[in-house]
Amino acid sequence: MVLPSGVYAWSVNPAALTAADFAMVLAEKAEIDLFLIGMGHEMVRPPKPVRAALEAAGIMYDTMATGHAVSTYNLLLEEKRRVAAALIPVEFRA
Repeated sequence: MVLPSGVYAWSVNPAALTAADFAMVLAEKAEIDLFLIGMGHEMVRPPKPVRAALEAAGIMYDTMATGHAVSTYNLLLEEKRRVAAALIPVEFRA
């Protein structure tokens, strides 16, 4: 998890994400203009309760494959945007 306050280990079960998995994001919402969620090898929408919690908090978010999320995060950071990211790790595929 990459937030305005720092970089944190994020140990989640990608198949069972909950709103509680995003508590740190919700706590720092005032410092985030865009929140990227890297969902692994492919773009998968987070479960409805997660989307509802982010939307209720007024957090603009975008989900994508983790590799794309990393690239987008770096580009937005270079543009001095207030961006944060939650990245589900991926295994290398040869």
